[in-house]
Amino acid sequence: MNPFVNETHDAALRSWVEQANATGTDFPVQNLPFGAFKRRGSQGAPHIGVAIGDQVLDLAAALDAGCFTGAAAHAAALCRGPVLNPFLALGQPAWSALRLALSRLLRTGAGSTQPSADVAARILVPMRDAELLMPVAIGDYTDFYASVHHATNVGSMFRPDNPLLPNYKWVPIGYHGRASSVVVSGAPVRRPVGQVMPDGAAAPTVGPSARMDYELELGAIVGPGNALGAPIPIGEAAAHLFGFVLLNDWSARDIQAWEYQPLGPFLAKNFASTISPWVVTAEALAPYRTAAYARPAGDPAPLPYLTDATDQSLGAFGITLEVALRSATMRESGASPHVLSRSQATDLYWTVAQMLAHHASGGCNLQPGDLLGSGTISGATKESRGCLLELAWRGTEPVKLPAGEERRFLQDGDEVVMRAWCEREGSRRIGFGECLGTIVAATA
Repeated sequence: MNPFVNETHDAALRSWVEQANATGTDFPVQNLPFGAFKRRGSQGAPHIGVAIGDQVLDLAAALDAGCFTGAAAHAAALCRGPVLNPFLALGQPAWSALRLALSRLLRTGAGSTQPSADVAARILVPMRDAELLMPVAIGDYTDFYASVHHATNVGSMFRPDNPLLPNYKWVPIGYHGRASSVVVSGAPVRRPVGQVMPDGAAAPTVGPSARMDYELELGAIVGPGNALGAPIPIGEAAAHLFGFVLLNDWSARDIQAWEYQPLGPFLAKNFASTISPWVVTAEALAPYRTAAYARPAGDPAPLPYLTDATDQSLGAFGITLEVALRSATMRESGASPHVLSRSQATDLYWTVAQMLAHHASGGCNLQPGDLLGSGTISGATKESRGCLLELAWRGTEPVKLPAGEERRFLQDGDEVVMRAWCEREGSRRIGFGECLGTIVAATA
C-alpha cells in the first residue's frame, strides 16, 4: 500500500476546465504544478499560478475571490509574491492543504467547490496569454552524478580499465553549481568561450567551445531545509522535497576535459542551466513512486545514514524523460523536433532523498528554493543515453538527423527540447511541460 496516495490522485477525477480532461494533457486535475507567470506584454508584477489544462489559475486572484479558507488560505497568501520560496518554507502540511483545496476547487462532482462562472473567469488566465518565469529564487544549486549508467559510460571513455571510481557506490557524488546562471525554459543559451587543450598541442587556446552538449536531468526543489550544523535524517528527507522540474545542465565538453582535474567542473558548467517553468510536486508524483534502484549482487548496501525502509520501497519515481533536437534547418522547414533518446528516472542509483540527506549530513544548511540536480539520467541501452557525449560516443558515432544532418555536438541554432511524464495503470498520466533552450553564437 502506498501511504503517499490520497483523494487528489483519484484517476476518475475530472475538471470543469475542459482541456484538463483531454487525453495526453500534461496538466490534468491530478497534477496541479506550481509556477510563476505574468500576462504576456504586461508590465505588472509576476504572480504564482497553478497549471490546469490549457489555463493558469492565478492563486492571488483565487484567494481574493474567497476560494480558500483555513490552512489553504494561509498557504495561498504566501504565494502572492513573484516566487514560491515563502510557500516552500511552510512545509508539507501546508503544501498538502493547498493542493487539496485546489483539487476540490478545480474538480467537478462530489466534493467540488467549483466557483461561479464569473469567479472562474477572474481566476483563470489562458496559458497562451501567460509568460512563464522562474518559479523560485534559487539560492544554491548542487548537481549530483546519480545515474550509474551515465557514470559508467563516461568513465569508460576516459578510464576504460576503471570506469567507476571506488567511491561511486558508497557515496552520492555531486558538485556545487552556479545558481546565478540557472534560467527558465525558452531563454537563449550563449555558447561559452573558454580555455581548451587541442589534441597534440603544446599549449592551450582560448575560444568558443566546439563541443557543446545537453544533459537530461531532473531537478529537485528543496522545501523547509535545515539549520546550519543540523543534519536531515534520511527518514525525514522526503518532507524537505517540494517537487521537481526538468533540468538541462548544459556542458562545454572541451572546456570540461581540460579543467575538470583536479577539482572538477567550473567554466564548462557555469554559463547556463535551464529548468522547466512548472514545479511538479512530490505529492502529485505519489502514485508513481516505486522501489529504489535494485543494486546488483556484490554492490555495497547504502550506509545506515542513507538507509530508510520507506525510501528503499517507495523512494524512486517512475518518470519517463525524453530529449529532442530541432536544428535551424529543421525549424526553417517547419519540421518537428527529432527525438534523440528516452530514459527512466528509476535508473538513478541513488534516490533523491538519499542525495538530500547526504548533502545535509555534514551540517550544510539547505534552504527553501535550493535546486538539486540528479545528474544526467541514462539507461543501459544506447537509445536511453541522456547526453550527446554518450549518444555520439565522444563524437565518434555521429547522431543522424532528418534531411541528412548529423551531430557530434550541438551547433549554433540547435534547439533542445526536454519533456517528461508519468504513466501507470490505474492512475492519470501527468507531465512536466517543456524545458527548451536554443544555442546562440558566442560573443565576438
